[in-house]
Amino acid sequence: MFPLYFALLDSVSPFEIVAHRVIWSLVLLCIIITITRGWAKLRTALRDRKSIGLLAVASVALSINWLVYVYSVSINEVVQASLGYFINPLVSVALGVILLGERLRKVQWLAVGLAVLAVLVLTFSYGAVPWISLILAFSFGFYGLLKKYVGFGAVESLTIETAVLSPVAIILLITLESSLVAAFVQDGLGISLLLILLGPVTAIPLLAFGAAATRLPLSMMGLLQYITPIVIFTFGVTVFHDSMSTSRWIGFFMVWIALLLFSIDAMRSAKSAGNDRRSALARSLEVTEPD
Repeated sequence: MFPLYFALLDSVSPFEIVAHRVIWSLVLLCIIITITRGWAKLRTALRDRKSIGLLAVASVALSINWLVYVYSVSINEVVQASLGYFINPLVSVALGVILLGERLRKVQWLAVGLAVLAVLVLTFSYGAVPWISLILAFSFGFYGLLKKYVGFGAVESLTIETAVLSPVAIILLITLESSLVAAFVQDGLGISLLLILLGPVTAIPLLAFGAAATRLPLSMMGLLQYITPIVIFTFGVTVFHDSMSTSRWIGFFMVWIALLLFSIDAMRSAKSAGNDRRSALARSLEVTEPD
């Protein structure tokens, strides 16, 4: 639902919106930690310097993602933003191959190849590289990759990320306020409340995502993540009236086919792994069963 919310803030600079997202998210997270008495856990997490460094880099990737996403809504490129989140799972796979040396199955290679071809088709359609889509996909892909190596809880990790970004956000807001170009307060109570509510609007979905990631199978999480780009795409076409030429429909159709192949392969792999575990358990029970 973010596009609809950010559309209410179309008079506000994307930089100011992101700064308020950081500050009010941090405020909300501090309240949550206080209520749940989680300060001791956070202090323990802060002793892990390597993880703190990874979260610092992850926070930069997240801020870039936020900024480009808000910008895409402000210039009515919502459909292009949805493309970024459609190809994000495939970008994550590609990052795994490039940076981690992971090996892909044949169907996965086919899905990634189709996605690359789709980007080329869409580049021809837009008359330029769809940089909004690519930045959104790669920034969130790097964010997920870095978070993979940090074993902190959802609240602790997001608190550290927003705390890392908060000095820059505070300096930016002070500069905007002193220059009398800030929307906060000066544009009225309604805009100010919307900016403050960016805290829960931002933090609650991210916390829910972190909590779900520890409770649901990875294959189901992957499928559920397609809800976001589907909704964004629908808003882009029906509410924001983004133009969709024939070549753009072809490009998106190719991405959807790639995602379908990727999802089917992921579910088959998960099912096969489950069967292997059950078979191994059955064999171990047979070995330990007394005569």
